[in-house]
Amino acid sequence: MKNIFMALFLTALFAMPSSAAEVAGVKLDQTVTVNSQQLKLNGSGIRKKFFVKVYIGSLYSVRQLSSSAAALSDGGDKLIRMNFLHSKVEKEKIIEAFSEGFANNSPEMVGAPELKKFLALFTADFIKGDVVDLALSADGSVTATQNGKSLGTVSSTKLAKAVLAIYLGDKPADDSLKKGMLGN
Repeated sequence: MKNIFMALFLTALFAMPSSAAEVAGVKLDQTVTVNSQQLKLNGSGIRKKFFVKVYIGSLYSVRQLSSSAAALSDGGDKLIRMNFLHSKVEKEKIIEAFSEGFANNSPEMVGAPELKKFLALFTADFIKGDVVDLALSADGSVTATQNGKSLGTVSSTKLAKAVLAIYLGDKPADDSLKKGMLGN
């Protein structure tokens, strides 16, 4: 009888909806919708630069992606969300960080028209509390939003993969962020 009770208790416990994840005092959505498709939180971590917490980076995907190779080869929709923690990150620093990430992980993209178009989307500083989404669609388009407002879309499968490589490539912006985004 005890075993039956314990089995029922465990079944009920695991059937309950999971509570929202919280990182650095910020509640993270467990799911998001991209192109009418529900994506689940794959993992998250904090991007630090010189011991300063810049933002929480989260990866959302259709299926669980636990390695860089799996994430970079996966053809499904994905979303990278950045919840900014630092008081202010100037647009020049944002563009510089993206440019460095592309150069380190996708050097063939440097100077490409679609990369220039992507970088031109970022025309304002990011401040504490801002939420910046990079939706990487299965069709190869990259859509950037800031606090729900569209910054624009660039259609390029190469760019979409290169954006993901900034976070999950061989030379990521932050190794611990990469591990967190992959659920480790």
